[in-house]
Amino acid sequence: MPRTILITGPALAAEAMQLAAEHGVRVVPTTPYLPAEELAAIIHAEQPDAIVVRQGNLTREMIEASARLKVVTKHGVGYNTIDIQAAAERQVPVAIALGANAQSVAEHAFALMFSVARQTALLDARMRDGHWDKASANGTELFGKTLGLVGLGAIGSILMDLVAPLRMQVKVYDPYLKQLPERAHVEREADFDRLLAESDIISLHCPLTATNHNLIGAEQLARMRPGAMLINTARGELVDSAALVQALSERRIAGAGLDTFNPEPPPADSPLWGLPTLVATPHVGANTTEARDRVGLVCIGQILEVLAGNALDPRCVVNRHLFDS
Repeated sequence: MPRTILITGPALAAEAMQLAAEHGVRVVPTTPYLPAEELAAIIHAEQPDAIVVRQGNLTREMIEASARLKVVTKHGVGYNTIDIQAAAERQVPVAIALGANAQSVAEHAFALMFSVARQTALLDARMRDGHWDKASANGTELFGKTLGLVGLGAIGSILMDLVAPLRMQVKVYDPYLKQLPERAHVEREADFDRLLAESDIISLHCPLTATNHNLIGAEQLARMRPGAMLINTARGELVDSAALVQALSERRIAGAGLDTFNPEPPPADSPLWGLPTLVATPHVGANTTEARDRVGLVCIGQILEVLAGNALDPRCVVNRHLFDS
């Protein structure tokens, strides 16, 4: 039986598909966001050696459905949709494409900052409806503002440098960061509440863990400046949606730019859609040609390493601590 990779979602970038073919590996794409029982049945039928998680969840049932499963890779870096414990119990490493889409996500966060500050989404929609708001529209400059970064991994590090030409002061809150990069405009902030109170923009770049659900809730939004903005290109569960809706409705903060939501996609009748100061995109921060190509190649490369009997870079294996325990 040929070695098989199953993708929870559509095919990878052409170069990644070609790399798999060159090594005689069969790749099986699937329909995005299939019901769990349908995807588990496909995995059971295909018996893949590896699974690439693009969309939706990878549950214990799915992991246990293939007796041949040797590795799971995430088409990106957010692994909260994967049962890493179930994989570890099967001695299956779960690897992320560390840094491969960081540039694209950082640029998207930067774009959301501009869009919220200048109301571009609202004004575009208004113009298409026949309005001309030149007399009433009023934005704000990003120049000289203070950006509060929550998490300084690869994405936050790039965004930190992107804002430098705007002479923005950057404050970093990351209790896991060993050393802060040396930048004249960057300083470390050990107190999360103070970061919220002293930043004009809060941008989330931390992974979702068991302890930081609703990291930004009503209490945290109340600490933010009245003219502050919230940007989230990380995970939707980091933000209490109901609290954000209330804060935006009452104009307690100036606006928000969201690329991730809880749940995804949000329902058509979500109160988010009635908020004029919200800019929303459908979890596309990593959706660029360049990032897609890099991430696909990283995923296939990691799988080929495992199939060849080689160890993966431990920095990319998110459940290695569960193997030890």
